[in-house]
Amino acid sequence: MHATVASPVRLSTASRDFEAEFGARLRWSDSADAAIEQRVAGILADVQSRGDEAVLEYTLRFDRIDAASVGALELTHHELRQAFDSIPDAQREALLFAAQRIRSYHEAQKKACGESWSYRDEDGTLLGQKVGALERVGVYVPGGKAAYPSSVLMNAIPAHVAGVDEIIMVVPAPTATQSAIGDRNPLVLAAAHVAGVSRAFTIGGAQAIAALAYGTRTIPKVDKITGPGNAYVAAAKRRVFGSVGIDMIAGPSEILVIADGTTPPDWVAMDLFSQAEHDEMAQSILLCPDAAYIDRVQEAIDRLLPSMPRAAIIAASLNGRGALIHTRSMQEACAISNRVAPEHLEVSSDEPHRWEPLLRHAGAIFLGAYTSESLGDYCAGPNHVLPTSATARFSSPLGVYDFQKRSSLVEVSPAGARRLGRVAAELAYGEGLQAHARAAEMRFL
Repeated sequence: MHATVASPVRLSTASRDFEAEFGARLRWSDSADAAIEQRVAGILADVQSRGDEAVLEYTLRFDRIDAASVGALELTHHELRQAFDSIPDAQREALLFAAQRIRSYHEAQKKACGESWSYRDEDGTLLGQKVGALERVGVYVPGGKAAYPSSVLMNAIPAHVAGVDEIIMVVPAPTATQSAIGDRNPLVLAAAHVAGVSRAFTIGGAQAIAALAYGTRTIPKVDKITGPGNAYVAAAKRRVFGSVGIDMIAGPSEILVIADGTTPPDWVAMDLFSQAEHDEMAQSILLCPDAAYIDRVQEAIDRLLPSMPRAAIIAASLNGRGALIHTRSMQEACAISNRVAPEHLEVSSDEPHRWEPLLRHAGAIFLGAYTSESLGDYCAGPNHVLPTSATARFSSPLGVYDFQKRSSLVEVSPAGARRLGRVAAELAYGEGLQAHARAAEMRFL
């Protein structure tokens, strides 16, 4: 098949073989290759042992940056500001617009779920919860094949809104030839300036994750690491979890479109492309009860694909993991979507609010034909760091809450010590923990 021909598998829920065929299309393993795991383990141990020296060696080996010290890889605030001033006016205005919307959304999120609270019960005992920000977080921004200023905004702004004291950004800046500074993308640096990043280093890969998790002479140890990366970064995040917190292990990008046939088919085809162009393992699925409309979407795919700069990647993704599925009804489409629990879910319908109550599992839900997923990636406001690989069944988008922690508050009154102490002592004796029981009894006997 020619590289720019995309023929996503055509399935029908009425088919006897649908379950087997669809299950095969969904199957994807996030387990890293054994060789990657072994190599990552070695890098982590080396950075933990030798610190800056190891970081410099791996940066030279993988990114071809020949720096005299890790300090030379740190970007100053003056450099970030210079990058912001140097980019075209249109890019600068777009960054500021997107940042303002992202900040407004996460400030509303903080008010809704991120405030401390307490109350006193009838005997005067105070109970509550203290919400506070993490002290220091690390933000990993992908680099190399492409630049992602949007990832800077989506990771750093909610951390800033949460009240994190220090935000450490790491971003690879590989260069084709040996360089002392690497290929620094000015839009990424400008985004770091806009988002309020505290410190930024041009390092990437497993060595960057190790440096953030364990700390080196130059790079401080953080409390939590967020942000997606390649297989080496994902494997490293998995291994350092426990020493630090992490947001999630990101799999390939996903989009699922539920369409009722009222949206222009070109729009839906391009929305499917929008995730397929990320990489060959990305997944794009269309669910629709109108078979003729599915035909029109396939025609749009055939017509539009040759004009795409990343046509080969899109074709590989759609051919390998894409699906156009004819359903019996919109209700059935919603049920299948819940089973998939996609990262991005578009309800491309003239009645999106009719179907939204039926949708339980998705990283983000985009309602109506005019709400393209790409708006959520850049500037709608909600976070674009979303759970993948069906983990939306039990996890949530990155948010202010990921940069906060909660402490329970308990202040027991003398009357409460008598009332609660008797109950606690009874249960503690039942568990055979006499010291627990006596500690409670001493307060009221």
